[in-house]
Amino acid sequence: MFIDRVRILNGHFPGKDVYPFNLKIFRETDSLAFKAPVVFFVGENGSGKSTLLEALTRKYGLTVWGGEKSHIVHDNPYETRLFDFIDLEGTEPKGNIERGFLFRAENFFNYAAYLDDLIMTDPGLLEYYGGDSLTRQSHGQGFLSFFNARCRIKGVYFLDEPEAALSPPNQLAFVKALWRIVQAGQGQFIISTHSPIILSYPGAQIFSFDFIPIKSIPYTETHSFRFYKDFMNNRTSYLKELGPQVDE
Repeated sequence: MFIDRVRILNGHFPGKDVYPFNLKIFRETDSLAFKAPVVFFVGENGSGKSTLLEALTRKYGLTVWGGEKSHIVHDNPYETRLFDFIDLEGTEPKGNIERGFLFRAENFFNYAAYLDDLIMTDPGLLEYYGGDSLTRQSHGQGFLSFFNARCRIKGVYFLDEPEAALSPPNQLAFVKALWRIVQAGQGQFIISTHSPIILSYPGAQIFSFDFIPIKSIPYTETHSFRFYKDFMNNRTSYLKELGPQVDE
């Protein structure tokens, strides 16, 4: 794999009173060992999943598509500097990588529109995306076309909440596409998600940011799985405050 272990150099943080170094989860997590080609980051909003995902991308020298996520209003020169305080270890030499990126589903339309501009001068590009413009497809169909085309190229891919572009059936289609790509030996994927469907990928390693330090947990212990399962089984108890119109 391209990345086998992440070491967080928390003993060298520039301070404990500025984001992201003020997050206890980074101050008390020393390392993460990746043991599967598909790794998921799970946890509540604001727990640090996207921050670490972006830091890994920057440390590997890959493109951050869709811009940076800002967490504070005032200027913070350290906000994107976590990558300066992590080390990466991998069994496959970094020089062998061909492609990779950090992709956020909510910025997919911008990429699709950019591709339309390129197609005006190079129509042959459409062959790599199913033969049709991504903007002429639904959001989910376009994303799946993009994913199937780009991630067949060997590399390490970071995806931030891909379910934002996908209906539940398309989330399952995404899992199947991910399986085909991984079985072909073409990629390593590190994915932040809240989707219990995407998390069901067989053999994936799941790191929960709801624990300090970050902890590897099984699928059935993820908050997403437990919450959705309990909600489906006890819907009325969650909605009872809405009034008697809730069906039993």
